[in-house]
Order: sequence, then structure tokens, then C-alpha cells
Amino acid sequence: MTMAVSAPPVISATSSGAGVPGGLFRAEPLYSTPGEPPRLTPNVINSFMANNHGGSAGGGGVGSTSAGSGNTNTNECRMVDMHGVKVASFLMDGQELICLPQVFDLFLKHLVGGLHTVYTKLKRLDISPVVCTVEQVRILRGLGAIQPGVNRCKLITRKDFETLFIDCTNASVVKILMYLRKIDTIDVHRFLYNP
Repeated sequence: MTMAVSAPPVISATSSGAGVPGGLFRAEPLYSTPGEPPRLTPNVINSFMANNHGGSAGGGGVGSTSAGSGNTNTNECRMVDMHGVKVASFLMDGQELICLPQVFDLFLKHLVGGLHTVYTKLKRLDISPVVCTVEQVRILRGLGAIQPGVNRCKLITRKDFETLFIDCTNASVVKILMYLRKIDTIDVHRFLYNP
């Protein structure tokens, strides 16, 4: 007894994909690896505002809350310049607060072991970060200031960041100096002059 088996249909690479918009194969890659990490450009911010907030935020900010009796708008996110890089910031009680995980990633990551080290330094320096609201976390995630899976975030003032940055920089220099002290001059001499 012999069974007839039909062959699967042949689809050519040049097929227009009858009924499939854009054809079967994409001309452009679906995903690409950028040459450098993505930055929060005005185009990204405006796109986010248009898609998620209907353009309701004013003054270059993202997000909004209902203005209560003299209540400050704590969900208005602005992009501010820090050391030549744009970072996300919220205005709360007249103070500009910046996203701690974002500035850690941009400025502190190469100076300290990790974010837990930064939190230890904050305690030692008597700096109290402000915990983000759920809406602020959502805005920061949408802007790419924090990773998609992050559910919590803290904010610090510019002045506190500068204090933290100086402390991290000084700690990094101290580590290098301590390492250099450990090197015996005889070993250095032998390494340099005996290939």
C-alpha cells in the first residue's frame, strides 16, 4: 500500500507574499545593534509624548498630574544637561531631582562597583534620595532612562549628585594610589628593563 505525500509549497525569496503586506521578507532589518548606547534625543521625547500622553504636557516636559490647590506638578519630566549629557529630571517642591540609576549608568558605573555601593555612599554622605512614584517610574521607563523591568527608582538633587560624584572620583583615585604603593620598585624595574 502506497500513500501519496504532497510536498510542502515552495516559496521563493522574491515572492510578493500575496496578501501579506510588505512581502514575506523585510528589506530592512527588524532589529539592529546601535554603534553606541541610545540617547534621549528630542525626537525620542517628542515621540513618547505624542504616543503616550497625547501631547498634553507643556514646556518640553513629559507627563502631568491634575493641578490641585497649589500642588506642584511632580510628574513633569524634563531633559536637563549634566556634564554634556541629557538626563531625566523632575521638579518637586522647587528642586530639580535627577534619576539616580540613569546618572549612575552614565557617570558612576566605571568608578564604583555597583549601584549598591552608591547607596552605601549616600548613607555615609547623609544624602536621602526621593523614591519615585509609580507614574514617574513609568515615565522614566518610557524615556529609556531606566531599564524596562525596573519597578523602583530614586531621585537626587543636582547638588547631591555632584557631592556623590566627587566622592566616587576621590575613592577611585585612592584605590589606584593604594595599588601603586603595593608594587615593589624592584619588580617594576625588572618588568620594565628585562623583556
